[in-house]
Parts: sequence; structure tokens; C-alpha cells
Amino acid sequence: MKSSLARIIGIARHRLATDGDGVTTLVAFHGCPLHCRYCLNPQSLGDGKRFKEYTPESLYREIRIDELYFLATNGGVTFGGGEPCLRPDFIRRFRELCGDGWQINLETSLNVPADNIASLLPVVNTLIIDIKDLNPEIYRNYTGQDNSLIFANLQLIADSGRQNDCIIRIPLIPEFNTDVDRDASRAALEQLGFTRFDLFTYQIRKY
Repeated sequence: MKSSLARIIGIARHRLATDGDGVTTLVAFHGCPLHCRYCLNPQSLGDGKRFKEYTPESLYREIRIDELYFLATNGGVTFGGGEPCLRPDFIRRFRELCGDGWQINLETSLNVPADNIASLLPVVNTLIIDIKDLNPEIYRNYTGQDNSLIFANLQLIADSGRQNDCIIRIPLIPEFNTDVDRDASRAALEQLGFTRFDLFTYQIRKY
């Protein structure tokens, strides 16, 4: 597989039980299709020239210093961002390099083409999905984007029988949705067989 370059906005080591099982390293990609009103990583948007570019090989060389921790705790790498699912070839190549001993997790909005998700499912252990809200109007008001791709990708994951490998974050977003809206999103997800949910409230950070 041909290597590709990706801009990385940050690498955070020795994270414990925050991005998946065991000790993890969080790798955050530059680039995101959304423009959320309370974006947690605004540096992932706009000009990314100030950030270092990596190939899968150079990233693997930097991260493998912690392989002992990954193997001892069933940990590994969590790709976030930004939107990691914009980089399926990069992540697939990284899996070839690290082998099956590391966990690979994705923090994703799922707002990417279904082909991207289909190519990643065979190499990823856990998907941590920030769904925002499944109501199309609420979603558009908050992110500036349509959420039809999310429905297609949720169905793809369900059809693949991977619901139990997903943790779905359903936030209460001040000024955008309510507890009733969040309950409706959860009910729709349960109909697809998803059972692992993270319910929380966004802390307002406006940009």
C-alpha cells in the first residue's frame, strides 16, 4: 500500500482509560468536514501548514516507544482530530506496521463517505462516535453540515455486526438540543442495535 502524508495537530502519550482500553496514545489529525459551534479542537480547521507531516512509517517509529505499555494493558493508538476517517489509507497502512497486538480506536463523527468506513472496519477495534444529534435540523444548526452520511454509516456498522465495538457519545448541547432530543437520538440508535452510550453535557466554548 502506498504511503501517504498527513498533518498531525498533536500526539498525546500515556492516556489511561480515556480513549479506549488500557494505555493509549492519542493522535489528532488536521482536517474536519464539520464546523461545530463549540469545537474542542479548532486548530484542526483552516491552514494546517504549521503542523508536522507524518507518513504512517514515521508516525509508527515515533509511537512504538510505548509498545510495552500497549501490549501489557491491551492499549494502543486512538486516532482523533479533526476527523481521522478522512485518512483511511493512512490508518490501514499504520495497522500493517503495528500488527494485531495494538488496539486501534477511532474518535469520529462518521460524517465521511461510507467507503471510508467500510475500508476501516476490518482494521479498527473500537469506534468512539460523537453523534452530536440525529435530528437533521439540530445537526445542521450546530455543525453547518448535513447528517445523511452518518445515517448511512451507522447502518453500515450495524449491518457488519459491529455495534458492540462502538461507544456513541450523545451530548446535551446548550442552546441547540434538549434532553428530549437526546432521548430521541438514543432510541433511534437502540433500534439499530447500539447499546454503549456516553451521555454528557458540552461545556460551552464559543469561537
